[in-house]
Amino acid sequence: MGRKEDNIAKAMKLIELPDRIRNMGIAAHIDHGKTTLSDNLIAGAGMMSEDLAGKQLMLDFDEQEQARGITINAATASMVHELDGKEYLINLIDTPGHVDFGGDVTRAMRAVDGCIIVVDSVEGVMPQTETVIRQALRERVKPVLFINKVDRLINELKLNGEEMQKRFLKIIMDVNRLLGKYAPPEFRQEWQVNVQDGRVAFGSAYNNWAISVPAMKTFGVTFKDIAELVRDGKQKELAKKAQLHKIILNMVIRHLPNPKEAQKYRIPQIWRGDPESPIGKAMAECTSHGPVSMMITKIIIDPHAGEIAVGRVFSGTIKKGSELYIAGQGNTKFKVQLLAMMVGPDRISVDEMDAGNIAAVVGLKAAIAGSTVSSNADMEPFEPMMHYTDPVVTLAIEAKHTADLPKLIDVLRSVSKADPSIQVEINQETGEHLISGMGELHLEVTLYRVKNDYKVEVQTSEPLVVYRETIDHKGGPFEGKSPNKHNRFYFEVEPLSEEVIALIKEGTVPQGTKFKDKKALIDILEKSGLTREEARGLIAVEGNNIMVDVTKGIQYLDETMELLIESFNEVMNRGPLANEKVYGIKARLVDAKLHEDSIHRGPAQVIPAGRNSIYGAMTQAKRVLMEPMQKVFINVPQDIMGSVTNEIQQRRGVVEEMNQEGEDLVIVAKVPVSGMFGFASAIRSATGGKVLWSSENYGYQRVPSELQKEIVAKIRERKGLKPEPYDEAYYASL
Repeated sequence: MGRKEDNIAKAMKLIELPDRIRNMGIAAHIDHGKTTLSDNLIAGAGMMSEDLAGKQLMLDFDEQEQARGITINAATASMVHELDGKEYLINLIDTPGHVDFGGDVTRAMRAVDGCIIVVDSVEGVMPQTETVIRQALRERVKPVLFINKVDRLINELKLNGEEMQKRFLKIIMDVNRLLGKYAPPEFRQEWQVNVQDGRVAFGSAYNNWAISVPAMKTFGVTFKDIAELVRDGKQKELAKKAQLHKIILNMVIRHLPNPKEAQKYRIPQIWRGDPESPIGKAMAECTSHGPVSMMITKIIIDPHAGEIAVGRVFSGTIKKGSELYIAGQGNTKFKVQLLAMMVGPDRISVDEMDAGNIAAVVGLKAAIAGSTVSSNADMEPFEPMMHYTDPVVTLAIEAKHTADLPKLIDVLRSVSKADPSIQVEINQETGEHLISGMGELHLEVTLYRVKNDYKVEVQTSEPLVVYRETIDHKGGPFEGKSPNKHNRFYFEVEPLSEEVIALIKEGTVPQGTKFKDKKALIDILEKSGLTREEARGLIAVEGNNIMVDVTKGIQYLDETMELLIESFNEVMNRGPLANEKVYGIKARLVDAKLHEDSIHRGPAQVIPAGRNSIYGAMTQAKRVLMEPMQKVFINVPQDIMGSVTNEIQQRRGVVEEMNQEGEDLVIVAKVPVSGMFGFASAIRSATGGKVLWSSENYGYQRVPSELQKEIVAKIRERKGLKPEPYDEAYYASL
C-alpha cells in the first residue's frame, strides 16, 4: 500500500472525529506563493510526488491555470498529518489572489475555520493582502502567518540575519495592524500573530523549507545559520532539516481551531436563525447527530459526473442516497447520488460525511455556490456572502452557429452557477447574451471555459464598462399619470446618504421588501440620516436604493403598493439616462390619487404611472452618469517613472500618492475601468517589462461633466435606444 493510499485510509477514519479536523484556507496577494505552498504541503503529507511539488501545481489542475501560472479556482485537498503521536485530518482550500477572483476567496472563507496568510518577504503586505485578511475576519476565520520567499532576502537583497529580522518585524506589525482593524472585537488581542508562540513561520515554499521560533529552539538553529545555509546554496539540506509541511501543519494544528471550537462563535456570524432551535444547537455544537446543514461554496463542472457541489457540513451526517432540500427550491427533494472527499483532482468516494468536514456531493442539481442545503425544508438559509466588488466589465457573447444557441444558454447558466461573481443576462429575443465580471482577466478565463470545456464556439464584442446612474440634487414631486388618466402618483427623489448606502452594502439593511426586525431597522436608519417618518415608511430596497412611503391615509394604496414596488425596481435596474442600474437614490412617494374601482388600477395602469413619476423626478434632479474606478498600485524603478505617469494620465488616471521603497517608487493611482483595457501590455512595453503592478476595484465616481453627453450617446446607441433630447431644461419644463 503506497503512502497516498495509506493516508486515504487514515483520512476515512478521521472524518468522524471533529476535534481531529482542521479546515483551513491559504490567502494572499497574487504571486506571493500560495499554490506552491499548498502543493508542498500536500506532497509532504504524501498525497503526491515530492519531486513534482511546486512544479506540478497539483491544485492548479485546470490546464488554463497552468498556462497562465495563476490560480483561478479555489481547489480543495484533504491530507493527514501526525503531531505528538496523534493523527489529524487537514482540509485545505487554496484560494486565488488576483483581484478579479475575489468572489472565490469569499466563498472559500465560508468553508474554513482558519487560514494561513502568506506574505512575500520582499514585497511585504500588499493591497490584496489587506482585502483577503478583511474577508477572512468577516467570516470569523482565525489567521496564522507565513512569510515566504525568505531566500530572496538573502540571495537578491543580500540582507544579514539582523536586517532580515527587521524586515520580518515590519511585516508582522503590518499584519497585526490589519488584524486589530478588522478582527471581531472579542478576538482583537487574542488573534494577533506572535513570533514567540509559533503563530508566524518563515521560509521558502518553492525550496520546501520553513522555520518558526519554537522550531528553531528544537533544532538549535538561528536566523544567522539559516542565512548562511541559503547563501551557500544549501537549501536542500535546510529542506531536509526544517521540512516545510511539518512546520506549517504543526502550526495549523496547534493554533487554528477545530470545527467544534470554531462553530460556537462562527455560526452566530454566518447564520441568523434561532440559536435555540434543534438545527441552531446542532450547528453550534457541530454534532453529527441531528439535522443536516451544509453550505455550498463551490460548484465544479465535471465532464463525467456532471455538477459536483462542494461545501462545508455544519451539522448532521450526509449519507449516500439520502434526500436533502435546497433553500429557495420549495419542497423539492434532491437525492445524494455520490458523496466524496476531495484530494486535489481525485475524488475519494465515501458512504457518509459527518459535521465539520468539507464534502463533495453529486445530485444537488439546483445548488449554486452560496446555497444552503439541509434535511429541513424550512431551514433559515445562511447569511449571503458579502462580495467586496460588483462586476464592472461586460461582454456581449453569441453563438457562432445558430444551432449552438440552446447549448450556449445552458453553458452560461452553468458558468454563473459555478461562479456567482459572473452575472449572465440572457436575451432570448436578440440571441445576444451579456456576461459581466470583475475585470478583463475574469471574462477571458470564463470565455476560455465556454470554448474549451464546453466546446461551444462563440463570438464576442469588445469588453464594455458597466456604468451606474444617480442624481445631483432633490427632484420632484413629479406627477405620473396612468394611461387611462384615472390614477396619479407623485414621487420625489434625492441622493441617499453614504451612511445608508454603507448599511445596504454590508447587509444591515437587507434587499427586497421583507424586513425581519423592522423596529431595530427604523432606529438604525434614523441614526443614519433618514427622518423617523421615512424610516417607518421603508417599503423596498433594490440595489443601493430605497423606496419610502410618506403618504397618510390614501384609500386603496395598500392594494396597489406591490405594483408600485415593481415600477420602482424597474427604474432602479434601468435608469432614465442610459438604461444602466441606478445607484444611491431615495425615492419618496408623497401623494397618490387612485380610482375606487380595482379594475381601473391594474398592472398596465399603475406600473407605467409609477415609473414615469420616478423617471420625471430623477430628470428634474439632474441625472448623473457614474463610472467604475480601479485603484492601481505600480512598483517601478525611479528612472522610468515618467513613462508610467504618462501612461496613467493618458487613461484619465490621477496619481494619488508616490512612496519611495528602496530603489523603487510605488505609485498609487485612480484610473477609470474604461481606461484600463489593454493596460497590462501597454505598461509592460512602456517600461521594458520592469514593472510590478496590481489593482483593486474602487467603487464608482461621477463621469466628468464634459464627457457625460458623449458617453451617454454611445451607450444609448449601443443599446438601440433613441438618442433622446439631452437638454435638462427641456425636461424641467415638462
